[in-house]
Amino acid sequence: MEITKNVQYVGVDDKKIDLFEGMYSVPNGMSYNSYVILDEKIAVIDTVDACFKDEWLEKIEKVLDGRTPDYLIVQHMEPDHSANVLAFVNAYPNVTIVSSQKAFLMMKNYFGTEFQDNRLVVGDGDTLSLGERELVFISAPMVHWPEVIVTYDKKDKILFSADGFGKFGALDVQDEWACEARRYYIGIVGKYGVQVQNLLKKLSTYEIQTICPLHGPVLKENLGYYLNLYSIWSSYGVETEGVMIAYTSVYGNTKKAVELLERELKKNGCEKVVVNDLARVDMAEAVEDAFRYGKIVFATTTYNAEIFPFMREFISNLTERNFQNKTVAFIENGSWAPTATKVMKGLLEKCKNLNYAQTDVKILSALNDESRGQVSKLAKELCELC
Repeated sequence: MEITKNVQYVGVDDKKIDLFEGMYSVPNGMSYNSYVILDEKIAVIDTVDACFKDEWLEKIEKVLDGRTPDYLIVQHMEPDHSANVLAFVNAYPNVTIVSSQKAFLMMKNYFGTEFQDNRLVVGDGDTLSLGERELVFISAPMVHWPEVIVTYDKKDKILFSADGFGKFGALDVQDEWACEARRYYIGIVGKYGVQVQNLLKKLSTYEIQTICPLHGPVLKENLGYYLNLYSIWSSYGVETEGVMIAYTSVYGNTKKAVELLERELKKNGCEKVVVNDLARVDMAEAVEDAFRYGKIVFATTTYNAEIFPFMREFISNLTERNFQNKTVAFIENGSWAPTATKVMKGLLEKCKNLNYAQTDVKILSALNDESRGQVSKLAKELCELC
């Protein structure tokens, strides 16, 4: 794949993987992206997953067409991008590895060497001339590892963005970018919103015409759309107005309350209502929705004087990723001593800028006239906030 005349894609698609990072379902596979810049000197940007070493090296050899690479730029040390650093050095012994100081320390952990004899340590604002083009390195600590750098090609105005602007899915799959990019971002990078905001501020001084991430498609058109989404996600803003309901139900009575709330919300004018049964949905999808929408309803049963395990897991995923800036409401169910709302509020105490709805719904085993009225009142309150 040609990115520009002298920038070539040499990444691979992984169609066999089922769980990315051991936890994220990827039914459409995963891409591991790598790039070659051809100039008076040649730079390869990042490697790929260890399983694809031979395929990757063959692609590079074809693009090089008899030439020898001068540099291997390592932007990020996660093994899906760095696993073949040593293999590349073995194939091209005279190559210089370009990376951050922290990355070289990690290389010793992975490969037993920091490549002292053939390395170039770069930091924020450092440059590297390849001939006609000059590369600028931009430090991006904790996006989402501490050693990360991104690379800007001043000639073609390309940002090589490491894991930034990545998404789930192989490149031969046509799907909506935002859906799988959002799930990727919230799940993997979401905790580090401040650091992403810092990187976006740095990047605002550069004219960017192309974004080349380490996962997902190369982005060339309507870049403002992607940059705006990253700004919303990393500032924990509201991407879509609507109500997301996350629930668990043991015998179906909490589910009935959720179904009633959904009907009441729509009757009161809330057009966008998303419901997630936490026992059955992909947890990463539910977490994604919680960060996407502005109003969240937590509905669960009291369970062993606690809350149902799937709800606890869900809230743990939110707090781990700095959940904030939302309107929150609760529905609790309990046959003799309901404590679910108290427990959920306690778990959310560490979250910033949560606006709690005035109406809480309490169900004693099954809906009755009183709890139905509470559901109706909560729906009206939430819709007035739309």
